[in-house]
Amino acid sequence: MHFTHDPALRAEFPQLAVATLRLDRVTAAPDVTATAAPFLERASARLVDRSESELPEIAAWRRAYSQMGLKPTQYRCASEALLRRFKKDGELPSIHPLVDLCNAVSVAYAIPIAVFDLDHVTGDLTVTHATGTENYLSFGGATETPEPDEVIFRDDAGNAHARRWVNRQSALSAIRSETASVLIVSEAMHDTAAADVDALRAELTDALARHW
Repeated sequence: MHFTHDPALRAEFPQLAVATLRLDRVTAAPDVTATAAPFLERASARLVDRSESELPEIAAWRRAYSQMGLKPTQYRCASEALLRRFKKDGELPSIHPLVDLCNAVSVAYAIPIAVFDLDHVTGDLTVTHATGTENYLSFGGATETPEPDEVIFRDDAGNAHARRWVNRQSALSAIRSETASVLIVSEAMHDTAAADVDALRAELTDALARHW
C-alpha cells in the first residue's frame, strides 16, 4: 500500500512535516514498561511549569484546527488529549504494548502518532478532504459519515480510518491482540516540525527494535 497526503491539503498546510514507519511481525507479548518510562519522564518534565496547550507542537495543531473551521478545544489533536490525560492521572492507560510505546513517545514529543492495522486498510491510504460519502467505524460500534471537506485518512474502499485529521482514529484499523503489520504515522505543524519528526522516528525505531 501507499500512504500519501493529498497535494491540495499539502498546499493548505505547507508547514506539515510527516514521518512514517512500517512494522511487521508484531505481537502483543513484549513488556514495554522500561522502554516507555524515559519518554513519560520527558513528558512530565515538559509539563512542570506549563500546560499542554502552551507547548509549541500543540499550539500549532490548534491553529490548524482553527484554520479548518473547528474549535480547537472541542476537537483536540491526539497528542493533546493524551497529554491532558497523562497530566491528570500521572499515567497512560495500557492498551497494547505497541500502542503503549507509541503513546509514550507521542507525549514526550507532543506530536500525534497514529498506528493502523494494515490488514484492515483496503488499498492505499490518503490524508485528504472527505467527500461526505465515506464510512467511519466508532469504538462504540456505530458507523458514522464524516462531514464533507473534513480531513480524514481514507482508503480505497472509502473507509475513514481517522476523523478530523489527528483527532480520532477508527475502530476498524485499531490495534488488536492479533495485529501483525502496522503503519505508524507522525505529523507535526510547528516551526521545528521537520527536525522533530525525524528525531521522533529515529527514537521510535530504536525503541521498537528492542521488542519487535
